[in-house]
Amino acid sequence: MARGKTRLVMIGMVAALAITAGCSNRGQRQERTIESYSAEEIYKQAEFQLEAGRKVKIKEASRLFGEVERLYPYSEWAKRALIMQAFAFHKNKDYENSRAAAQRFIDFYPADEDAAYAQYLLAISYYDQIDDVGRDQGLTFQALQSLRTVIERYPDSEYARSAILKFDLAFDHLAAKEMEIGRYYLKKGNFSASINRFRVVIEQFQTTSHTPEALHRLVEAYLSLGLDAEAQTAGAILGHNFKSTEWYQDSYRLLTGRGLEPKVRGKNWLSTIYRQMIKGEWL
Repeated sequence: MARGKTRLVMIGMVAALAITAGCSNRGQRQERTIESYSAEEIYKQAEFQLEAGRKVKIKEASRLFGEVERLYPYSEWAKRALIMQAFAFHKNKDYENSRAAAQRFIDFYPADEDAAYAQYLLAISYYDQIDDVGRDQGLTFQALQSLRTVIERYPDSEYARSAILKFDLAFDHLAAKEMEIGRYYLKKGNFSASINRFRVVIEQFQTTSHTPEALHRLVEAYLSLGLDAEAQTAGAILGHNFKSTEWYQDSYRLLTGRGLEPKVRGKNWLSTIYRQMIKGEWL
């Protein structure tokens, strides 16, 4: 018993001495500055913060990736950190800084294998801000331009297919904006203004899903203005290309209800479209 008690006392004394020494060391130790860490150490700490997934952690990851670039410029770690910083900014929905980082990567490392991904990040930083047709369409145009760059500059990359899909959706988005404004004017009885908007869809966005409705709305607007030839021609184009749609059925009822039929008549912009689209007579 005495020997056991003595052993416990000795263990307690050693533990107390260790704690005291630890406290003394902490008091004397100075915290390391970011400059004292290697590029790899900072990079891995940034990765750790990024993987945590929380907004504040991702923001810290972006900062740390930037520190790698600042402290170790032109190193391999700086190159890797720059593309990861662009990704981290985008993940945190800081699209402006994501674009800036992606553009720097493209400028500094245009021949690198990750240049395609940097261009793709730049493009989707515009694309992901397209949320509804009521917003300014400047972002949509910028998204289209950047997505086109991915498609044309990196056609064999893994990002080209996704860029093509997003390009089509962004293109459709622009047509939707024109349709929204055109419908508004049509509802207000401003038929000439509505025709101008639907004409843009027909002439510039023929490949989008909005073309059938645009043709039907032209039938409505032209009939309201008493321009039967234009209304019939719009109906003829609609019937030739989209006969199975509800838009054609509605246009057909409107025309026949006035004793008219879908038929190309007169010399107007729609008859030119008809010749271009259906007969292939590009004038």
